Amino acid sequence: GGAGVLKGVVRTIEPVGFTKVSALGVEEQRVLVIADFTSPQAMWEKLGDGYAIDAQFILWQNDKVLQVPASAVFRSRLGWSVYKVVDGRTKLAPVKLGKQGGIDQQILEGLKVGDVVLKHPDDSIDDDMRIKPRK
Repeated sequence: GGAGVLKGVVRTIEPVGFTKVSALGVEEQRVLVIADFTSPQAMWEKLGDGYAIDAQFILWQNDKVLQVPASAVFRSRLGWSVYKVVDGRTKLAPVKLGKQGGIDQQILEGLKVGDVVLKHPDDSIDDDMRIKPRK
């Protein structure tokens, strides 16, 4: 379509996905999305049939979000929790969750900016264990 970014609004997301094998032989899960351009017509009117796009979809956005890797959050006897690292020791911290983006998890309560959490705690981790960061 030329230089610049085209903007649009999603009209329909098909309810059923399908599998497609990429040119590299990788099976990909896909779903059809129909969007309407909101950019001026002069920017997109020369597009033809079958054009390819590199799309980014914003489902929710906020400039001030406290988030951690989703892999850091787990169920404990206290509900949803993370292990904070305080003075080289693990501290079980209950958290209240907000939006989830698949890779990251919004934290509404239980942590503050600057808190350090274990990214991938496993069953061998317990409260008040001494730990050492990896290089």
